[in-house]
Amino acid sequence: MKVACVGGGPAGLYFSVLMKLRNPSHEITVHERNPAGSTYGWGVTYWEGLLDTLRRHDPVSADAIARSSVRWSDGTAYVRGDRTVHHGDQGFGISRRVLLDILAERAASLGVRIAFRNTVTPGTVPPGADLVVACDGAGSRLRGGLGDHFGTDITAGRNQYIWLGTTRVFDAFTFAFVETEHGWIWCYGYRYGEDHSTCVVECAPDTWTGLGLDRAGHADTLALLGRLFAEPLDGHPLVGGERGDGGARWLNFRTVTNRTWHHGNLVLLGDAAHTTHYSIGAGTTLALEDAVALTAALHETPGADGGPGLTAALARYERERRTALVPTQSAARYSARWYENLPRYMDLAPDQMFALLGQRHSPLLPHVPPQLYYRIDRAAGQVEALRRFKRWLGPRLARTVAVTGRSGTPVGKAGG
Repeated sequence: MKVACVGGGPAGLYFSVLMKLRNPSHEITVHERNPAGSTYGWGVTYWEGLLDTLRRHDPVSADAIARSSVRWSDGTAYVRGDRTVHHGDQGFGISRRVLLDILAERAASLGVRIAFRNTVTPGTVPPGADLVVACDGAGSRLRGGLGDHFGTDITAGRNQYIWLGTTRVFDAFTFAFVETEHGWIWCYGYRYGEDHSTCVVECAPDTWTGLGLDRAGHADTLALLGRLFAEPLDGHPLVGGERGDGGARWLNFRTVTNRTWHHGNLVLLGDAAHTTHYSIGAGTTLALEDAVALTAALHETPGADGGPGLTAALARYERERRTALVPTQSAARYSARWYENLPRYMDLAPDQMFALLGQRHSPLLPHVPPQLYYRIDRAAGQVEALRRFKRWLGPRLARTVAVTGRSGTPVGKAGG
C-alpha cells in the first residue's frame, strides 16, 4: 500500500512503524507541519499495560521507551497545608519530545519517510495514496475538510486549565488543592525525566476570573501560580510558553466525538477520532492502541489494499476501537465531573478526600453523599458482598447515564 499519514504525533509515527513491520514493501510518508524536534506539552503518562502492548508489537521501540521513562508508585496530596500519601499502581512518565524522537527514529530505520515542515490541508492531500490517515489532532483539518460527513461533535469543558513544566522533580504523582477567596484552584504534577516535571493547573471559571488570571500576562500568571503552589513546588519555578500576544495559554478541554471515523480511503486516528479528559492520563495510550488496531485490521481483512476490502478493514477498526474505548470514555467523563464539582468533596478530611479522588471514575460517586460513599467503600474493601454489589451497580448506572445523560456529565453523540 501507499500510505500518507498526516500528523507526526505518537499515533501516526507508531502506525507507520507497525505497518512497515507487517510488510516492508508498504510505501509510507508521515507529513508533519512542524520542524523536527519541536512539540507541545511536557511529559506524558502511561501504565504498565501499555508497555506490555508495545512489547508484543515492536520490542525495539518498547524497550527504548521503557529505558527513557521514569517511574512512580505513590500519590501525594496537599490539602489546606496537610500532606497525605496513598500507595498505588506503578506509573510511568516520559518526555513527549523523547517519545516522538524514539518513534521517529524507529520509523525512519524501517524506511518510513518523514516530511517535516509539510502542512497538508484538504486541498493538498498527496495524490495516489491508497490510504490517508488523519492523525492531525483534535482540530483535524482533514476531518474538517469533509464538512458534516464525520458528524463531529466538540464539547468544551467548564474549567480552565494550563499545561506547564517545572524543575521540581516530584517523587510521586502529586496533587495540590488550594482554597482562595475566589474558590479552589488545584494542580497535578508528575516527573517525566531526571530534572523536569509536568504541572497542570486547573480551576473553575469564577476562580479564574476572580484571581485575575483571565487578564494576567504570562509572566504574572506564572508568578501567581508559583505563590499559590509554593509548598509542592518547594521553591522551584513554573515554566511554559506564552501566547503570541504575551498572554498565558489557558484552555478549555475539548471532548471530540465523531459519528463515523472513515470516509473513502481517509481514516481518523487518535485525537482526530476521539479525545478523553486529560485528568485520566490516557490520551497517548489510546492513540498508540488505535495504531495497533488499525494496522491489524488492514492486514487481517481480505482485500484491504483497496476497494471494498479497505472499507471493510476501516469499519472493523472503528467497530473494535469504539467498543474498547467505552470504559475509558466513561471514566474520563466522571473524572472531569469530579473536578468540576470539587467543593462537594473538600469538607472531608484530607485522607478521605484523597481516597475519593482515587474513586473519581466511579458512576456511583455522584449519586451518594461523599462521607457515606467513603464509609461504604471502606466497608466494601472488607466485605465481599459489598464488593460484588458495587461491581453490579456501577456498570448499570454508567449505562443509564450514557443513554439518558441524567447525571449531568457531558454526554457525546452515540458511539463517540
